[in-house]
Amino acid sequence: MLEQTQHYLRRLDLKARKKLGQHFLVDAEALAAVASAAELNPEDVVIEVGPGLGVLTGELVKQTGAVISVELDDRLAEILKKKMSAVGNFTVINRDILKVKPQELLSEPVAVNALKGKPLSYKVVANLPYYITSAVLRYFLEAVPQPSVIVVMVQKEVAEAIAAQQGKMSLLSASVQFYGNPEIVRIVPAASFYPPPEVDSAVLKIKIYEKPRLDIEDIDGFFNLVRAGFTASRKQLPNSLAQGLKCSKEDAVSLLEEAEIDPKRRAETLSLEEWGRLWKIYGRLDNVNG
Repeated sequence: MLEQTQHYLRRLDLKARKKLGQHFLVDAEALAAVASAAELNPEDVVIEVGPGLGVLTGELVKQTGAVISVELDDRLAEILKKKMSAVGNFTVINRDILKVKPQELLSEPVAVNALKGKPLSYKVVANLPYYITSAVLRYFLEAVPQPSVIVVMVQKEVAEAIAAQQGKMSLLSASVQFYGNPEIVRIVPAASFYPPPEVDSAVLKIKIYEKPRLDIEDIDGFFNLVRAGFTASRKQLPNSLAQGLKCSKEDAVSLLEEAEIDPKRRAETLSLEEWGRLWKIYGRLDNVNG
């Protein structure tokens, strides 16, 4: 695949654009791992982000009802459109994924035809540029409608942070695990891409819950609290919360004690359920003070 990709790029007089974080996948086993993780079937509608040269796209269209590829690079989008012109269940959208809503993509004829009047449902598959990983994940996790599953190629360290368990939690892992269950499917070495990035990657699968893991109405408020808790993540929670919430350390200690959380703990050690318990106390007090 490496020689084919290099030849293809030379023939088209193309080079990977660093500012867009372009690294083309040239590992057949990694490619198969991405498609397999998505558990594709002929009725699926897939939104593919950053199709690049269309190597993964070619596999997706064989296994699904419709593939909508969103490509920011004008030239790659045009090349992919010509390359896949004879494929009836495919379309490419030359736009920034963060500026087009899923409902709009699902209104494309190929998606409408595949859904056949059924409720809007789709999966996301992407080989994401590292610099937009968090933004794209947040975009789809908070989208209406949400995908049923997200399978992305991301930086290895980011995948490990997202899938981290209690004791090594972060704002990123809490944000993702609130909406779905992340799993690292496969580690993909840098040599699997052309040009190779400076770090290894991983295939990350996020299976989205039918409803968020915690029953919380004010999700923005909840994550403002979690964000405050990670303001100074290496410090004990009272210090971090006091700084993030702009309250006294004494008030932060009282808040934690009422939620039955040891004030000596750090943010990374809290489970999502403990954050939820803390939010219920804080939200109640905030409403009273407000």
